[in-house]
Amino acid sequence: MPNGTSVQPCPSVLIGLALAILCAPPASATDPSIALAPAAMARIGSVDERFQSYNVEMVEVTGGHFWRPYADRRKPSSKADVIPASRDPAMYAYRKPIDLGNPRLRKLAAALGPAYLRVSGTWANTTYFDDADESARSPPPGFNGVLTRRQWNGVIDFARAADARLVTSFATGLGTRNASGVWTPAQAEKLIAATQALGGNIAAAEFMNEPDLAASGGAPSGYDAASFGRDIAVFAPFLKHASSETILLGPDTVSTGGSGDALGSEKLLAAAGPVFDAISFHYYGALSPRCSRTVPSAAARDNNALSQDWLSGIDRAASFYAKLRDRFAPGRPLWITETADAACGGNPWSSTFLDSFRYLDTLGRMAKRQVQVLMHNTLAASDYGLLEEKDFTPRPNYWAALLWRKLMGTVVLDAGSAAVPGLYLYAHCLREKSGGVALLAINTDRMARRSLEFSGTARRYTLTAASLTGTRVRLNGRELKLAADDELPVLEGEPLATSHTELAPASITFFSIADAANPTCK
Repeated sequence: MPNGTSVQPCPSVLIGLALAILCAPPASATDPSIALAPAAMARIGSVDERFQSYNVEMVEVTGGHFWRPYADRRKPSSKADVIPASRDPAMYAYRKPIDLGNPRLRKLAAALGPAYLRVSGTWANTTYFDDADESARSPPPGFNGVLTRRQWNGVIDFARAADARLVTSFATGLGTRNASGVWTPAQAEKLIAATQALGGNIAAAEFMNEPDLAASGGAPSGYDAASFGRDIAVFAPFLKHASSETILLGPDTVSTGGSGDALGSEKLLAAAGPVFDAISFHYYGALSPRCSRTVPSAAARDNNALSQDWLSGIDRAASFYAKLRDRFAPGRPLWITETADAACGGNPWSSTFLDSFRYLDTLGRMAKRQVQVLMHNTLAASDYGLLEEKDFTPRPNYWAALLWRKLMGTVVLDAGSAAVPGLYLYAHCLREKSGGVALLAINTDRMARRSLEFSGTARRYTLTAASLTGTRVRLNGRELKLAADDELPVLEGEPLATSHTELAPASITFFSIADAANPTCK
């Protein structure tokens, strides 16, 4: 049914603040049609102004081995000293330090600001900070990499240019510990002092990246929850003294197992005590083929990547951590400090339009759950990067992120329930427009159109692609790409002629309703 075609009269039922109209479909459309009332959408809560954020891995800053992109056919590395012995070297590729001064990278990152920039990851656990800038030296015993003062200054300068506040973690491997195996703050103290001397600030910090995977992160043999508790008892007062305004995040785990796990999130939180200012965790829907050794067939990929079970996995993880938060740190906010479609560099389709459905649905779901910050892994490394790592060309998820940043404000509204399989609706106050409402409608059905209608003057921003597993994305039918001098295209919405509109199969649509006059948004 083309835009402007009237909806046939039919019975309707009220679902929350959304009116679901249920009727027999005409031949050219698929029911039910959904009528929304943007002016009446109630406030659910709010998120941090830097809710949509991203990671630059520590190993990108220092240079080193990180997840090899699927298209990279170079000979596998044989440097066993920087690759865990249990891992296949073919999973990794060496990278020179990322050029954080690159004008394109800075321009594209700034367009996503304000944001948090997290520089951490598994490699950070064993990275030595060389504040003397002796960049040619090898890491001391107990460390696997070297971060120079010059490189860290580049991070601080990049964060400033990108309107990003810095988040990090600290070295926690064998080289940071005393004879009893207890962590000492010597390295962390140098990094914080250098940050302050260079005019920077660490907005938030985690002690250790993924302590529930301590063995692969360089921790001492036998590291357990009690060890983590002893370390946190040293780290928490140290951080408070050295950088009093820094938010202490933790436990920074990825597991959703129970208390039976030796390093489960529950045991780590119990051992640490009520010290964290916010509860942080990681979420990946799966292991990528690099680590799982299982390459999904095209059929499995196509059937699962847009399924409710796949998209809702992060709900289950967030619920798990919310319950732990309520037990161990009541009232503290939740932060997701790493997430992407799959761990170990992402799935083969992470760089395509197919993953944009998950990416935006994740933002919508977690905002509704009052997760305050969500950091995508990564900005520009491996297949799950928002940008292609060689030349920083925007990928589909970057354009999705840019539209979210343009339209979705910090106040989260109740869009009701679509009550239609494969249709997901999210609403926020429209950014920088008093009374305005922004609506995100995701139609994951590959065959059926969906119908919406709502009052108010609206503009639509529809993302589609000729191929779901392609990297070229169209906004309202025009391909999104950088112009001369890397200028971003103007993201213009298409005015709606009527209050009724349709969502194409396998499409993502934002609506800006500037004159909604929602009292919550004023």
